[in-house]
Amino acid sequence: MCVSPRRRASTTVPAALAAALMLGGCATLAEGPGYYWQSVVGHLDVMRRAQPLEAIIDDPATDPVLKTRLSRAREIRSFASRELALPDNRSYASYSDVGRPFVLWNVFATPELSMRLEQWCFPVAGCVSYRGYYAREDAERYAAQMRQQGFEAHVGGVPAYSTLGWFADPILSTFIAYPEGDLARLVFHELAHQLLYVKGDTTFNESFATAVEAVGVDRWFAARGDPAAELAYRQQAQRRADFVALLRRHKAALEAVYARPISDDDKRAGKRAVFDALQAEYRALRVAWGGFAGYDRWFAQPLTNAHLAAVGAYNDLLPAFQVLLVRSGGDLPRFYEAVRELASLARPERDARLRALVAEPSAPASASDGGGRAAR
Repeated sequence: MCVSPRRRASTTVPAALAAALMLGGCATLAEGPGYYWQSVVGHLDVMRRAQPLEAIIDDPATDPVLKTRLSRAREIRSFASRELALPDNRSYASYSDVGRPFVLWNVFATPELSMRLEQWCFPVAGCVSYRGYYAREDAERYAAQMRQQGFEAHVGGVPAYSTLGWFADPILSTFIAYPEGDLARLVFHELAHQLLYVKGDTTFNESFATAVEAVGVDRWFAARGDPAAELAYRQQAQRRADFVALLRRHKAALEAVYARPISDDDKRAGKRAVFDALQAEYRALRVAWGGFAGYDRWFAQPLTNAHLAAVGAYNDLLPAFQVLLVRSGGDLPRFYEAVRELASLARPERDARLRALVAEPSAPASASDGGGRAAR
């Protein structure tokens, strides 16, 4: 909910409860009120901090750098509805400084010798493979509990989340400093979720939103005519694609190890070999990037199944949506209608149609990670 600089949001507790049910998962009540309540309090805090973009931009006391960034965000938001036919609502028309590097921290968990992510079920969003916390210490505490139960767990910071149009999602301090192209792709991606969302089908939802963000960024740069900003974005996008491809290759290698009819000790040895190879290939990739060190911190942590399982799977259907966009003549409203038709099908039929699209000889290869928000 948007607010003026002098008056905080009147987001009600019942409304926040609804958001908590959507974001927090149906397991909350069975596990006690703590997790449920942190979702309510966390969402209320984000919304209460929100102020209209116009008020902050027009305020002489606003830091000039922030003012410039918010002005660019406002242009991106307007472009999204005007040129991409994305929802024209109050989302991303306000700004919330949450005072921390990420708005949420997601917990991902897998068994020791499996790439199967644990799932938690949401009344609105359906079942998803992560569990979100507004405080990092809470996420780390839950991850520790999962480890005590024999799981491998990974905590990843999340710069943004969508309430799927239930609330006026604000621009957040966690991503306002992103380079222009990355800011645009995030806004386009989240608005795509508001346009269309299939409960319980994460791969469908994320692949669709990634297709929208990709064409959106292309059109944004074509309209802006800023070669330097576009070049910087393309270079980083290629590094991101290289990173995700690297992880996906080794995720597949781990799956192959775990599927073999060998002892658990042999599987553990194979697992160590795969992670050693992953580190070696990253060092070589870093050289190919000219020494770019942006992923060094990720590789410096003790890596587990959960780290790899949480990355890369969200865009498996991206080529299918790209084919569908081409068939729609690049007309986004026609494309959205075609996607809605797919979304209306029972999942087995929907999956079969999407696989058929991916299998077409002309289907483009995916070169995006899309999951950067949560692995991101």
